[in-house]
Amino acid sequence: MAYFVLPGRGKRVYRLAIARRIVDATARGPRDRTGPGLARRRTRVLRRALRPSRRLQIGLGPWLRALPARLPDPALTAALAELDPYVRVAYVLLRIEGLPKYAVRDQLRELRVRDPWPVIDAACAVEIPVPRRAERFDPAHLRPVRTRSVLPLVTAAALTTALVGVLIHTGSGRPGGDAAPVLRLAAAPPSAWTRGARTLDAWPARGDLTGDRAFLRRAAAAWAAAGDGRRPGGGTAQLLYAGRAGGAPLALLRHGDRVARYAPPGLDVLAAGADPSAPIALGGGRYLLAPWDAAPRTLAGAALPVRDGVVAPAPARTPCGRGPLFHLGDRTLGYLGGPRAAVLTYHSPAYAPAGRPVPPARLGPGAVRIWNRLGCLEPPRARAVTAAMAWEFWSGTLPHGGASAGWFCTRTTYADGGGAGTSTLLAGRPRDTGACDARRPVSGTWWQAPSGRWYYLAAAASGLVPRARGPLGPATTAHRLLVARPQDRPNVPVALTAASR
Repeated sequence: MAYFVLPGRGKRVYRLAIARRIVDATARGPRDRTGPGLARRRTRVLRRALRPSRRLQIGLGPWLRALPARLPDPALTAALAELDPYVRVAYVLLRIEGLPKYAVRDQLRELRVRDPWPVIDAACAVEIPVPRRAERFDPAHLRPVRTRSVLPLVTAAALTTALVGVLIHTGSGRPGGDAAPVLRLAAAPPSAWTRGARTLDAWPARGDLTGDRAFLRRAAAAWAAAGDGRRPGGGTAQLLYAGRAGGAPLALLRHGDRVARYAPPGLDVLAAGADPSAPIALGGGRYLLAPWDAAPRTLAGAALPVRDGVVAPAPARTPCGRGPLFHLGDRTLGYLGGPRAAVLTYHSPAYAPAGRPVPPARLGPGAVRIWNRLGCLEPPRARAVTAAMAWEFWSGTLPHGGASAGWFCTRTTYADGGGAGTSTLLAGRPRDTGACDARRPVSGTWWQAPSGRWYYLAAAASGLVPRARGPLGPATTAHRLLVARPQDRPNVPVALTAASR
């Protein structure tokens, strides 16, 4: 690696000897054998190889005598010498060392490159003929350098062309000397979502602390050490956000369908599902948006500020804190509990389900008011909710002096693919009327009229007629509302079905 990064001046033998001398001089003993130690050593090697001191040419004899019989390919060496130094570093790390782009980005930041992505893009655009594998330089053929260096010779040879590092390496020792779980952090390139599938894997890391290695190391270590089944184990977690949302440091990590919010000293681990577009809650009414989302707006239509992908606080205007939050393009997002914002939709009594799903539409003022009420009636959800549909399948005036009312079937869709339907009668006092089928909603309940008499009420969606069976007196049905008196006493079970007209 050091050889290919060196400026393309002088003979190959001298350049290779200088490269190996640089690697030898950056050794720090056993500390180099850890993941963070290797990463720090790679940074030291690259800094010296980018701007080699002339003093490295003095006393070069021991390294010249230790050169292998076959030298690196001259065509590749000459082609690399024509590149900008930092583009050359990026090319070597990507094409020769085989590092992923997120690791190259972090390495360039360690080298004080302010904006590494244009450098990486330039390196990706370089077309250099790479020799066949049999012609490549093999560092294993290096001979020992007979100096007083205490660096193990095999390690020096291997690190001449490869220093394998990780972005984050955390863990603590276990009794008996066993290695602790290692959690590495990866990040998608900022433009990944423009070139491939729009999935959670394509969300880039955002925030002003993405370059704070110490903070990220603590965040990864906290999740790796979490107990009670929250620990992700080893492997790689995706860094979604690291910044000061609300003024305090916060990191958002993802592993599979779970996300971890690290706000020192606390750590929350939640099941978030794999929905690619649902915003993720950061706390304090702030949400991290998908990189492809439109600009958010308040429920009144004003623009909402966004910084590093985080929308400004827009809490629900309800006593319980659940309900509509803001508009995002053609969608209205709301909070119903859990780590994700949910798409809220509303259907009027005239709605008739079609054969294919209807795309969500932005809620109007009336639908926002309805969801403000339903949001507090819905129980807080521990699971991630991605969508919630409220179908007002019946509206009218309740009989025998009752008030105007609306009957709703609310369908909640979870991020893991499950769902639940509940029905609610919104009159003077909201009433939970049990489960409902969002495809053919029908619901019933016992209700006490202003006169004090009890009635059994049931309603069904357009095109359906409610049918009740139980200890009821004669029933009448008008405008899809069934009304019946009890035979003996109210609040007894009634079997309810819906028949097509």
